[in-house]
Amino acid sequence: MSHTLLTLVDLRRRGIKLSNTTMLRMEAQGAFPKRRYLTPRTVVWCQSEIDAFLTELIGEEGGEANGL
Repeated sequence: MSHTLLTLVDLRRRGIKLSNTTMLRMEAQGAFPKRRYLTPRTVVWCQSEIDAFLTELIGEEGGEANGL
């Protein structure tokens, strides 16, 4: 089973434009997928978790996830 990892740039391309502070707060609250550290300065997110987050967000709001 392969896992695709997304960088912050990848999140921006998917329309997730939250500040780092907001993402950290949401991660701590369990409202956004947790980041993983590849190195002390390189963070990534699992694509499957981001996809599930966006699917749930669109389902809850019934609209586009652009501009998060």
